[in-house]
Amino acid sequence: MKFVEPPSCSSLSSIVFIGKNRRGQWIAQEQNGLYGGLFVSRAEAIKYALFENGQHPETIVELPREIELEMGKNPGASQRAA
Repeated sequence: MKFVEPPSCSSLSSIVFIGKNRRGQWIAQEQNGLYGGLFVSRAEAIKYALFENGQHPETIVELPREIELEMGKNPGASQRAA
């Protein structure tokens, strides 16, 4: 039997940012820092984002500039200010 963690996201309107950090690693980050992670490929970052946001591709935003993984801080605010 395989156990799978339930998605962390409870809101359908939760935005997930994906992009690369300065080291070239892919990041998926929920807008409020509720969940996120580092990934070896864009495909894996998107797969994770879809799992966490309940399979809503319309809420995934790929950023053209570098982003850093910031958990629990409201990373969306720092990304908008940049």
